[in-house]
Amino acid sequence: MPVGVAYSVCCQVLSDVMAEAAPRRVRGSPACLCVLCGLPAAGKSQLTRRIVGTAAEHGWRAAAVSYDELIPEKAYRTEVEEDGLNLTDMHTNWKSYRQAVLHCIEQVLERPEVVMELQSNPLINGAAWQPCVQALLHPKELHTDGMPLLFLLDDNFYYPSMRYEVYQLARKLSLGFCQVYLQCDLETCIRRNQSRPKPIPVKVIMEMEKRLEFPNPQKNPWESQSISLNSTNDVSKSDIQRVMDLVSVALDNPLSPAEDNSEQKEADRLKCATSVVHQADQVCRRLISEAMKAARENQVPSEHMRVLAARLNECKATFLHDLRKRFLQETCFLQEEDISVEQVVNIFDDKKNEILSQFISNHKTM
Repeated sequence: MPVGVAYSVCCQVLSDVMAEAAPRRVRGSPACLCVLCGLPAAGKSQLTRRIVGTAAEHGWRAAAVSYDELIPEKAYRTEVEEDGLNLTDMHTNWKSYRQAVLHCIEQVLERPEVVMELQSNPLINGAAWQPCVQALLHPKELHTDGMPLLFLLDDNFYYPSMRYEVYQLARKLSLGFCQVYLQCDLETCIRRNQSRPKPIPVKVIMEMEKRLEFPNPQKNPWESQSISLNSTNDVSKSDIQRVMDLVSVALDNPLSPAEDNSEQKEADRLKCATSVVHQADQVCRRLISEAMKAARENQVPSEHMRVLAARLNECKATFLHDLRKRFLQETCFLQEEDISVEQVVNIFDDKKNEILSQFISNHKTM
């Protein structure tokens, strides 16, 4: 039987089984979304496999939701501007894909019968999603009413806003929510990454290390169910037990929709910050393009043009990071329409002009 036909038949059978089991999950089975975050090669996938292998001993059905496997490789391609690499582009490009993964999880929990639709979702690798669903709703285990479901979300989640999206889903569906941050030094991550079949560019890991904001319950109360594990060396059995205890607490204390609008305000603030940074990014791109054009008109050599592009992109990345950080730290809540992006970007424009003038001046004095 051709592979495509076999996959479709398998999905149809799985869909029928899940449709019968749907009322049991929605009405009787507790569930938990566990976020595993940290730098690339920090050990998240290895920890995920160990948790999945241990979950059955606790009477849980667990599935690894690996973003690397579910999200197509094209989503990780960043735009290169004159040999410049931009992590902000990656954050923007990944957003729709991350939301698609969460949508798939929501569909499995609320409407398992739609699993056939997921394989045609252009943002999700259907072949990689199938094992996730099978692990959670295996026919041999469906006789067990109320068996807890555990989703292990394996990704970098280097911004709080990325993790907050998962928290929002957990609150919407009254699920348990917890986070495990794998703390691993940069050198070890780079060394491990280099031994992978498809290593991530070192520049990306180094830039992500600068941007990474680990869970901070003091700053973000919604991150209260979080622990940190040192994964520079192999994770120990006691670490695994800590994760299991964390999940148990989360399962016993599912989230519920907030009675006031404080959480919604936080969500709106994050959304507004993301939008402002995105708009600022677009303006900065235009300014960089204008600067490169001016440099060419002043006959700056090609080798210097590459250095100039790298300097400008580095300056832009730092500016956008600081902009986002300052915006989120504002105590007052600003509406997006109250913010003039052009005025905000004036800071970057001044720095851009300074760098450009330096390159043109150096070229003329050579």
